[in-house]
Amino acid sequence: MPASALFLALAAAVLHAGWNVLIARARDVEAATAVAVALSVVFFAPFAALTWDVDREAIPYIVAGGVLHLTYFALLAAAYRRADLGLVYPLSRGLAPALVLGVTAVALADDPTRIEAVGVLIVVAGVLSVRGARRPADGRGTAFALVIPACIAAYTLVDNEGVRHADPIPYLVLLMVGPAVVYATALALTRGARPLRRELGPSTALAAVAMFGAYILVLLALQRAPAAPVAAVRETSVVIAAVLAVVVLREPFSWPRIAGSAIVAVGISVLALG
Repeated sequence: MPASALFLALAAAVLHAGWNVLIARARDVEAATAVAVALSVVFFAPFAALTWDVDREAIPYIVAGGVLHLTYFALLAAAYRRADLGLVYPLSRGLAPALVLGVTAVALADDPTRIEAVGVLIVVAGVLSVRGARRPADGRGTAFALVIPACIAAYTLVDNEGVRHADPIPYLVLLMVGPAVVYATALALTRGARPLRRELGPSTALAAVAMFGAYILVLLALQRAPAAPVAAVRETSVVIAAVLAVVVLREPFSWPRIAGSAIVAVGISVLALG
């Protein structure tokens, strides 16, 4: 894995953990998610116009990616409404790299190197260890968290191909327009516009910037390295999220999180050699 891709994926992990913490601490998680997605499109649309480079071949990937991201955001918000970050985030992020690795190896005939395969497996073991053995307080939250990795793996593979036909910023803006409109409209129709207005503020705006910035960095990394190792390194965000969950959200500290962090660090080192 090239050093530039490794750095981009790690930076994306920091931003991704940050926006998830900001969303999870919101009074209304689903409204905050909808507002953040919409603001991300508004904030970055001018940059998309300045860097516009989208081939016609990118359109199917944009449509498919939009559907997958809409599903992802809806499931994530629903999971955070039912369970804490310390449960949802490690489960949802930790299983995605294994799915990406399996699909690329079996369906796309894009065989990872042995080092990349070992690195992915170590990272997966580490992020799952961060979760620990504590029983979940809400089975529904766990169920949502276990479905989310399929969405993550799917949109990672779709965007890995889509970004070959477009500049990352306009690609992501176009991809996010659909989820932004559909999700916000659905909430407004079912719950009214007041919850959305109530979540407009600095915290949600910061989450929007981090949300968009994190995925732009991922797309840039995907231009430099295969999807499986990029997905694995990106999932080190669970280590960062575990720390922020304790410090910011006041969730309980546990030794498995420390052990998992060390395992993840080893996995990153292995991937860097790939």
